[in-house]
Amino acid sequence: MIIRRRTKPLPLQKLDAVIPRLSPQFKRLPEMQLDAANRYKGYIGEQKVDYHLELLPGNFTILHDVCLAANNKSFQIDSIVISPHAIFIIEVKNYDGTVTFDTTFKQFTRNNGDKDTGYRYPITQAESSKLKLTNWLHEQNYHDIPVHYLIAVSDPSTIIKVNGDKQAIAEVVMHGEYIPMKVMEIDEKFARSGQPRLESRRIGEAMLWECQEFDFEIVGRYGITNKDILTGVHCPECGRLGMERRRKTWHCTKCGKATKYAHIRAIKDYLLLINSSISNKECRRFLRLPSRSIVTRILQKSELVYQKKHKSWEKA
Repeated sequence: MIIRRRTKPLPLQKLDAVIPRLSPQFKRLPEMQLDAANRYKGYIGEQKVDYHLELLPGNFTILHDVCLAANNKSFQIDSIVISPHAIFIIEVKNYDGTVTFDTTFKQFTRNNGDKDTGYRYPITQAESSKLKLTNWLHEQNYHDIPVHYLIAVSDPSTIIKVNGDKQAIAEVVMHGEYIPMKVMEIDEKFARSGQPRLESRRIGEAMLWECQEFDFEIVGRYGITNKDILTGVHCPECGRLGMERRRKTWHCTKCGKATKYAHIRAIKDYLLLINSSISNKECRRFLRLPSRSIVTRILQKSELVYQKKHKSWEKA
């Protein structure tokens, strides 16, 4: 049973919001665009593996995109599967071409047909996640629970090669479609060895309760100031920034598109990038609307809640 589903990660949401609101001359824009492309690729790979994990029996508890804290330090795991006898960390890698695990030098490289590129060694990353999750379980008074990790290569066309101990890598690295079978196979081994059954749903609910939203400050990371973030309403048709509002409708002066709800995206952008709440004055500035009454009506019809004490609107 899936008790935490995957949504678009907050860092990616923020990149999607800020990139179209920066000048083409912003010096770190190409770096941000590359970051967004890589994050999209990872997100798509995770969704592919999520599809395969749905094949697990209903008594397996599944959480996607888990962010917990142990020893006052946060850590993130792509997916966690709690079987009747063990907990499985699933780390997802989405690379095309050929990937090579070097067990001697603890190196991981990808060849796209043109050149080799090195990345963090996935086994080390997974072992670190295992240690952190074990520490979290101990803090929650869960002891002697087997924690196993698996690394899912999401693209079935990716060629996996090994320099060194092939058997060791084959035990934990595989294409995503084989993950459910491997999880069930290992769980069955634990069952035959006499491993006590877990309260898998209770452990999953504890994780869900403690789970945070993984995030980091995009604006600060790339040296963006509020002055760099362009105001206005995007046209949903051509993407031009600066739609005009006439008679309760937004009009694009470039392509002629007319729509009533283009401001919704702009308000979401503000809440993602600038502040978690928005005042009438700030909303007027950001939407480029001079009328206080019009903006009041827009905010009243939004899904935001008015906080009288601070005279601002925020998410419910």
